[in-house]
Amino acid sequence: MGALDRIAISTLSLMPNGLMRKLSSRYIAGETLDQALERLETLTRQGFRGALDILGEDVTSEAEARAVAADYAEAAKSLGERGIDVYISVKPTHLGLRLSEELTFELYGKLVRQAEALGLFCRVEMEDHSTTDATLRIFERLRSLAPDHVGLVLQARLFRTNADIGALGPGRVNVRMVKGIYLEPEEIAHKTPDSIRDAYIEGARRVWERDGFVALATHDEQMAERLFQLARDMEIGKERYELQVLLGVRTPLWESWREAGHPVRVYVPYGPNWRAYSTRRLKKNPEIFRHVLRDLVRR
Repeated sequence: MGALDRIAISTLSLMPNGLMRKLSSRYIAGETLDQALERLETLTRQGFRGALDILGEDVTSEAEARAVAADYAEAAKSLGERGIDVYISVKPTHLGLRLSEELTFELYGKLVRQAEALGLFCRVEMEDHSTTDATLRIFERLRSLAPDHVGLVLQARLFRTNADIGALGPGRVNVRMVKGIYLEPEEIAHKTPDSIRDAYIEGARRVWERDGFVALATHDEQMAERLFQLARDMEIGKERYELQVLLGVRTPLWESWREAGHPVRVYVPYGPNWRAYSTRRLKKNPEIFRHVLRDLVRR
């Protein structure tokens, strides 16, 4: 992290709520489920799929984890009633992974069964490297419950990711490939943009080789073009991938992907914990802070 990044990040705790909310409003749907559903329905009318995330992570009690699971259950019910192409995306530590792996599996299991009954999909997110092994174990157990209704996130930044793809159990998998927001130690993670891109493309190739579906989460136009070429070379149809983007980030780019005929899904986060979430994310990766500030100035 450079000196300017450190100075900018150090001011986050001092930033008034009004300014911080303005900074994050383009990227967060709101504080309530109704606000998120309204945004998702607007995106649906515009020809985009959606992913719904309740902001938060690292709960500190079982009661808090169960309350989060109940909020997700309510969100899933509302999505099922609307019949729009939106799945729910859930962080393991938001369901108590720091407390108990069994608790987290129990809560995920209930959500996955509910998703299956409603015809929805549930994505198990990936957090920093300290949670990777437990997250993979939980995902594999969930696949046995409803294999067509649960997917995983994998981070290209980590050296281990291609081996993790190879170690997944038999059967088709649905993987959301990301570069990885967490700034991991250099002994376990790629550090240069080119090496991360190369690892990402190799990860996508390996999932496609095992007949999997890849959600290509990126705003990197250069890398996306390489992925499109890889899909053509491997004769991968559009039923085997989609682009996934963050609400408010480089919107013209993903509108151009939609116009070119690529399926695009927009990740829509919401919740009362928007400030804590925004602050943690910006501190973990100041590059995002720079993107947000640039976009805010351009508005």
